[in-house]
Amino acid sequence: MVWTETTRARYERHFGRYASDLTDQEWALIAPSLPLPKKTSRPPSTPMREIMDAVMYIASTGCPWRMLPNNFPPVSTVRYYLYG
Repeated sequence: MVWTETTRARYERHFGRYASDLTDQEWALIAPSLPLPKKTSRPPSTPMREIMDAVMYIASTGCPWRMLPNNFPPVSTVRYYLYG
């Protein structure tokens, strides 16, 4: 695939902290598929979008868990939702 001026503008991202962060359109597709919080437990303190951004960062960069940048939720929280 060759980048043209049309395709480059279409896929270029000018938002978020990282290139792997979800766009609003991507989030709108993913959000309905995620499990709802349990009614018997306390409400989650971390927004699911931040957790998904962290998962996408790990998946796109291939970095080890311990190198997840500090501006993401704690590694233990992200792992819990990914593996849970």
